[in-house]
Amino acid sequence: MSVAASELESTAAGLQAAVWALLATVKDPEIPILSIVDLGIVRYVRAAPGGAVHVGLTPTYSGCPATDIIRRAVEKTLACSGISAARLETVLAPPWTSDWITPAGRLKLQAYGIAPPATAVATPKQLFRVAPIACPRCASSKTRRVSEFGSTPCKAHYLCTACLEPFDYFKCI
Repeated sequence: MSVAASELESTAAGLQAAVWALLATVKDPEIPILSIVDLGIVRYVRAAPGGAVHVGLTPTYSGCPATDIIRRAVEKTLACSGISAARLETVLAPPWTSDWITPAGRLKLQAYGIAPPATAVATPKQLFRVAPIACPRCASSKTRRVSEFGSTPCKAHYLCTACLEPFDYFKCI
């Protein structure tokens, strides 16, 4: 490998790392304790020749109202940091799943009072055998669903019958 090629690789790697760090500061507009990196919707960051950057974003679900807000926040964050040659690409396959929420993101949800999603199931039949949702405040599994829909469509509303606190559960999608 030539010196020029080695410098290009390290510059590209440095640029990609810098962009990942910037994206980790972009908050989800519906759950602002999570960054879009915590949420797992950033699929890739690729540096292209000439300093261009390609960022792949996967919406959490079709029609999610936060998708356009997130795109604008990413564009603004990158532009304010001097990265004006960014190309945002929507990645629809594979579709986003709540399994993509990072371990740090799951901890942030719980600390915020939102029960993190259960892990993925192997078959659709398992969706009907839902394990009790633990209360994010007292960890009791004595909870009941109050409504299939919480403060956003991706959350359900629950009540802990042990501590009597209501809470949202981030649905397994």
